[in-house]
Amino acid sequence: MADVMNVGVNLEAFSQAINAIQALRSSVTRVFDCLKDGMKNKRTLESREKAFIAEFQDNLHSVNRDLNELERLSHLVGKPSENHPLHNSGLLSLDPVQDKTPLYSQLLQAYKWSNKAASQQMVEEDVGTMGRRRRFRPEREVWRPEEPEPKSPAEGMDMAEMDTMIQLQYHAGLASGLLNQQSLKRSANQMGVSAKRRPKAQPTTLVLPPQYVDDVISRIDRMFPEMTIHLSRPNGSSAMLLVTLGKVLKVIVVMRSLFIDRTIVKGYNENIYTEDGKLDIWSKSNYQVFQKVTDHATTALLHYQLPQMPDVVVRSFMTWLRSYIRLFQAPCQRCGKFLQDGLPPTWRDFRTLEAFHDTCRQ
Repeated sequence: MADVMNVGVNLEAFSQAINAIQALRSSVTRVFDCLKDGMKNKRTLESREKAFIAEFQDNLHSVNRDLNELERLSHLVGKPSENHPLHNSGLLSLDPVQDKTPLYSQLLQAYKWSNKAASQQMVEEDVGTMGRRRRFRPEREVWRPEEPEPKSPAEGMDMAEMDTMIQLQYHAGLASGLLNQQSLKRSANQMGVSAKRRPKAQPTTLVLPPQYVDDVISRIDRMFPEMTIHLSRPNGSSAMLLVTLGKVLKVIVVMRSLFIDRTIVKGYNENIYTEDGKLDIWSKSNYQVFQKVTDHATTALLHYQLPQMPDVVVRSFMTWLRSYIRLFQAPCQRCGKFLQDGLPPTWRDFRTLEAFHDTCRQ
């Protein structure tokens, strides 16, 4: 026991070094927690800055102190004796890197060997059966082998090796079936087909009649009493919607068939028409809060995508837009405040429709 402990290492210092490492990790974690939390809620901005700087400096001093302690203990630990016999444990440092280990080539060779062994076993069994049939005497109906039968290769295997061989044969059968199913149909069937005879790709956009679009919009208008939808077609078949949400905001929705192409959100009292009396689809709102809502509405259009069912997309977008009826009344679900940097919670979750500030939603 004395020989085992006498390895040139101060075990007490080693134990203290482990504790110092844990203390250093804890102090570093406190530094990042302080940066993550930021300035806590205080009455004035100056008091918040002073408290944050003081706490951050204390955490940095703790990191410096724990690091110096760890460096001091590292010199006291010592080095293990090179003459100490490590026996087989000394070979642990010679393990190869996992990325450079030729596992694939070794497994492939093992699979080929097991497959050949299984095939050879089947051949030997067939040959042995034929030999026994030749040596069979019908008058006595007994087996009389002239010499002892050779042992099957499976007799010298244990259960683990036999299970491995059975699993390899099973997976080989599955792989063979999959390869036979996935034949090269493209190269075999289309070699002689000219490019002119190939069918053209069908367009993915759906062209719906205007009557169907009007019916979908009217049903959505009836779904939400606090929302008024006015449909117009100033430029032909493409529809434009003027959505009025209570006395909060107005939204101009530019549609292409039943697909929403563009949205512009403005305040309830803002001018939404140009000088010639048409809807202004290019100018932004004069208020930053509605500019934020316009950006979020564009993000919602990218989120609600279902080309096969455009009516569901329009209904989902209108449901999401309806959640802004309490734009200036709903607090943020994370910080609980009504205003942050002078703006209300302008983000609405796509699934729960909960209100968040633009910085609190992440």
